[in-house]
Amino acid sequence: MTLQQEIVGNAMQMAVVSLQPGQTVYCEAGKFLFKTPNVTMETRLSGPSGNGGQQQGGGGGMGGLLRQAMGTAMQAGQRALAGESLAFQYFTAEGGAGTVGFAGVLPGEMRALELDGTRAWFAEKDAFVAAESTVEFGIAFQGGRTGMSGGEGFILEKFTGHGTVIIAGAGNFIDLDPADFGGRIEVDTGCVVAFEEGIQYGVQRVGGLNRQGIMNAVFGGEGLSLATLEGSGRVILQSLTIESLANALKKAQGGDKQGPTGGLFSTHAG
Repeated sequence: MTLQQEIVGNAMQMAVVSLQPGQTVYCEAGKFLFKTPNVTMETRLSGPSGNGGQQQGGGGGMGGLLRQAMGTAMQAGQRALAGESLAFQYFTAEGGAGTVGFAGVLPGEMRALELDGTRAWFAEKDAFVAAESTVEFGIAFQGGRTGMSGGEGFILEKFTGHGTVIIAGAGNFIDLDPADFGGRIEVDTGCVVAFEEGIQYGVQRVGGLNRQGIMNAVFGGEGLSLATLEGSGRVILQSLTIESLANALKKAQGGDKQGPTGGLFSTHAG
C-alpha cells in the first residue's frame, strides 16, 4: 500500500500520515507528534526488515532467537556510533483507518521520497523522520578521509526498499541535478540534506595553502572544505545549516562575550 501523507505548515512543517487498516509506519524516537486512538504504538530497538515490519525469526529455537538478538544489537550499535536514536517507534492502524503526525527537530521543510527498489537514498544524520515499514533504514560510512574532512559527510542515513520515506531539514529546500551544471556542484558541507544513489559524494579543500585559501577558511565561513556532488541524479540542499543556526542563537544570547574558542572557555556568566 502506498503511504498516504500530507506535509503541512510553513516555517516548521509536519507530516500527517493516513494509515489503512493493518498498515504500519515507523519513525525515529522523538519525531512523533500525535495519533488517533486506534493507532497502536510500539517501541523497538530493531529496525524494519523490509517485509512489512514483521520481525524475522532467523530460524527456529534458540539459534534463531540468538541470531535475531545479535542482528538487533548490531543495528543499535551502528546507530549509536552514528549518533542516532537507539530506538524506533512503530505505529499500526487497527480496526479501521487511522492518522499519525510527525515532525523534524529544526524549523524547516520536509520532503516525501518515493523508493521503487532501483535506487537507494542517502541523507544527512537526523534527516530521517518516518517511513513505511517496507523501507529499510541503514547507516552508510563514507570513508575516513572524506568523512573526517567533511564533518557531516562521514556517516549518512541510507534508505532502501519500496515505499515512502519522509525526511526533514533546516530552512528551505532546493532540488538540483549536478548533470544540469556540467556534472558537478560544490556546496557547504552542512547544506547537503539528501541525494540519490549514483551521485558521487566527496570533499575538497577550499583553495590552496596560500593567502587566499587561508582567508577563505578563516573568514569565509565555510571552513577548510566543501562538499562535492557529481553525476546525474536528484540532490536536495537546505538553506540553513545547523552551525549557522547555532551561531545565531549564541550571538543572540550574548555570544560576543564568549572567548575565542567558545563553549568550554566561554566568559559569558549567564
